[in-house]
Amino acid sequence: MVVPYKHEPFTDFTLEENRKAFEEALALVKAELGKEYPLIIGGEKIMTEDKIVSENPADKSEVIGYVSKADQELAEKAMQAADKAFQAWKKWDPAARANILFRAAAMIRARKHEFSAYLVYEAGKPWREADADTAEAIDFLEYYARQMLRLKDGVEIHSREIEHNSFTYIPLGIGITISPWNFAFAIMAGTTIAPVVAGNTVLLKPASTTPVVAYKFMEVLLDAGLPAGVVNYVPGSGAVVGDYLVDHPKTRFINFTGSKEVGLRIFERAAKVHERQIWLKRVVAEMGGKDTIVVDNDADLELAADAITQSAFGFSGQKCSACSRAVIHEDVYDEVLEKVVARTKKLTVGPTYRDNANFMGPVNDQAAFDKVLDYIEIGKQEGRLMTGGDGDSSKGYFIQPTIFADVDPKARLMQEEIFGPVVAFSKAKDFDHAIAIANNTEYGLTGAVISNNREHLEQAREEFHVGNLYFNRGCTAAIVGYQPFGGFNMSGTDSKAGGPDYLLHFLQAKTVSDMFKPSI
Repeated sequence: MVVPYKHEPFTDFTLEENRKAFEEALALVKAELGKEYPLIIGGEKIMTEDKIVSENPADKSEVIGYVSKADQELAEKAMQAADKAFQAWKKWDPAARANILFRAAAMIRARKHEFSAYLVYEAGKPWREADADTAEAIDFLEYYARQMLRLKDGVEIHSREIEHNSFTYIPLGIGITISPWNFAFAIMAGTTIAPVVAGNTVLLKPASTTPVVAYKFMEVLLDAGLPAGVVNYVPGSGAVVGDYLVDHPKTRFINFTGSKEVGLRIFERAAKVHERQIWLKRVVAEMGGKDTIVVDNDADLELAADAITQSAFGFSGQKCSACSRAVIHEDVYDEVLEKVVARTKKLTVGPTYRDNANFMGPVNDQAAFDKVLDYIEIGKQEGRLMTGGDGDSSKGYFIQPTIFADVDPKARLMQEEIFGPVVAFSKAKDFDHAIAIANNTEYGLTGAVISNNREHLEQAREEFHVGNLYFNRGCTAAIVGYQPFGGFNMSGTDSKAGGPDYLLHFLQAKTVSDMFKPSI
């Protein structure tokens, strides 16, 4: 009997025993830094001369690991291994596949702080953000395992007296998971094991800046009993390995999380039918956002200020759900702006691998650092700089939390995804105007409305066009099974990760009609 699903609790770091346990995990991981990691193809560990160098974004001189890089020949080897494994894996009892996920979740839970410590070092996450990332990875394993148990016997349909009809689900085949660096554990794990528990095999290409935590996850899957070749670990260049696998005639689906530009490229390439390809490839894509918190004129302004500050600057704004736009009713605009600026000036920025003192760590790498600073320069032309605007990459990639006021709703700062600690404020003349501004981007991922006006909240429920809408809270921190996550428009395919129908993206329905007597 499987117990009901409940999300993994977060660690309370105000407790001394929890802080001490996390410090011990950081020390454990630090002792492992600088190791070499192989590819894993068909259960075989393969070292290559060409390596991805994973560095600590808070200290560029510190190498997290040297990870072997796949080329097209090894990618083809992985494809063949996945094809061979699929022939057996697809026939496994779905309950047995789910049991592997349950075992893996238990193993990760027992090493929870260790995995979070890798996220602190490799992704630059503050403790609380790393802990939430690991908890979400556990949640994906637990939730998707239960969803497979729900789907394994199919769905009841109607039969006539002369027949018995069944409607069941079968796996698709071989898929490619291309995972992001910002949720280097949770999204990587979720987008890998969802198709796997459904009976598919996967080639996992993790983000090049966070491949070590993905390798550690691979170790857990194999220790939990996952057969060789069901998941193949193939880090590598997007242009070399990514394109090759997306184009491959044996690829049945691509599960992608990342930028709009890369997502559109994958979507276009996947649409082409290649020689020996006998299906249309499925693409499941989550491609980012330009997310807005709307503050009404009768809102709780303390709540609004907290929601904007936390949603804009948590994990240095490097979330597709981060608040990068604050649209405030003109009646309370100055007061809300003042409160958010005051809170933001108190935020501390610095390394997070030494202690839990800093609210924000670094941004991901040099490219991210340069991009965010470029947008800050744009912001200086488009709005009024209220706080922040500085960066320091002498040791790590640190940028101060930055607020621009009085930004035109159509300005670049209000339209383009920055993926860093920058938020733009725009003034709305009334609630209708605020919703119009909130909807004026090409994205549609998350949004929030802070209001005590129930009529306005219900209006937003109908008119605010995002996949995840929150009332009287921030626009980040969706929990698996509680707030299924995915967006509209250029935010992706609205696949709703952590939701009741997510596994259906990796299954195909089969109807069998068994006649009892000849038709008349």
